[in-house]
Amino acid sequence: QVQLVESGGGLVHVGGSLRLSCAASGTISGIRIMGWYRQAPGKQRELVATITSLGYTNYADSVKGRFTISRDNAKGTVYLQMNSLKSEDTAVYFCNFREIWGNYDYWGQGTQVTVSS
Repeated sequence: QVQLVESGGGLVHVGGSLRLSCAASGTISGIRIMGWYRQAPGKQRELVATITSLGYTNYADSVKGRFTISRDNAKGTVYLQMNSLKSEDTAVYFCNFREIWGNYDYWGQGTQVTVSS
């Protein structure tokens, strides 16, 4: 069973930066979509950004120009560089790896990001 382990969350002031990492514990193969989602208190989980194993990216409008998703296929790791953070970015951030044909769909345990004003 593959596990996803997130790191890099924490407390930062408005305008600051954080870099999240998500590493898979086992071998993952196939064409996959790797992404970051977030859930703020009292709100539904929402997409932040995704990247395919081929390098195609997609971003939520609210983070375009501020966040950058990247991946290292050899390491089975996906990253989220978050710049110009806003208080509304405060949430638990989850990473997700899913194979495009539905053969697997893995989630991390979540990492807290708190942006204080």
